[in-house]
Amino acid sequence: MFALLVKWTFLGCLVLLPVACWQADALPADLDLVADLARDPDQSEVREAPFDVEQGGVRYRVEPLYRYRLQGLVVSRRAHDGDSMLHGRWNDHLNVADVCVVWGHNTGIDLQAFEFWSGQFTCFFRTDDPAAWRSFDLTRMANNHLLSDDDYLRERIAAVRVGDQIEFEGYLARYSNDSGFERGTSVTRTDTGNGACETVYVTRFRVLRDSPSVWPALQSTAGFGLLGSVLLWVIGALRGWL
Repeated sequence: MFALLVKWTFLGCLVLLPVACWQADALPADLDLVADLARDPDQSEVREAPFDVEQGGVRYRVEPLYRYRLQGLVVSRRAHDGDSMLHGRWNDHLNVADVCVVWGHNTGIDLQAFEFWSGQFTCFFRTDDPAAWRSFDLTRMANNHLLSDDDYLRERIAAVRVGDQIEFEGYLARYSNDSGFERGTSVTRTDTGNGACETVYVTRFRVLRDSPSVWPALQSTAGFGLLGSVLLWVIGALRGWL
């Protein structure tokens, strides 16, 4: 009985895990949208002196340009490791994650007709439906490079999931470090291409409504179940239970 239970647990988790991984970043179909997502971002010019922050043993200069607040639906996201890929090359530990969001008109169209995904510093999307493409408003979508040196905010930002409805405040800002790296920011929602992403030094971040998707939880469950069943099999073999 013990061997059979472990066997079926292992096989079930082995089947579930790739499916859950594939679906974990899929946008849920049934979303109860909060009213604030109908609003366009708030942006106002500021005159504040540049300031220095430190993260990951690196010192950064942040230059605020505009006060900024956005409420949006997360359609894609990518957490960053400052020690790997281009962020490692740039010595950029301040950029916690890129979060791609839609708001306003775009929350009322058929988003299930689209596929969204994030590269290292870009949000991509596509659809095979011409009507869905025509309905999409490019001025109500943005990829945001979110910066913070605050441990609490960094943890909240890194944990955001596709389907979360979020609000953040801070500064549209340029930033640089002593390694020669520097990055600017878009200050309008009407630009496209290289440089069109918003770079935001975050001072406040919250999830207005969590994603209803169960796939991330199933992904974790399947992963732990797979490891646990292997461990139980080893213990059972050592103790003669099999």
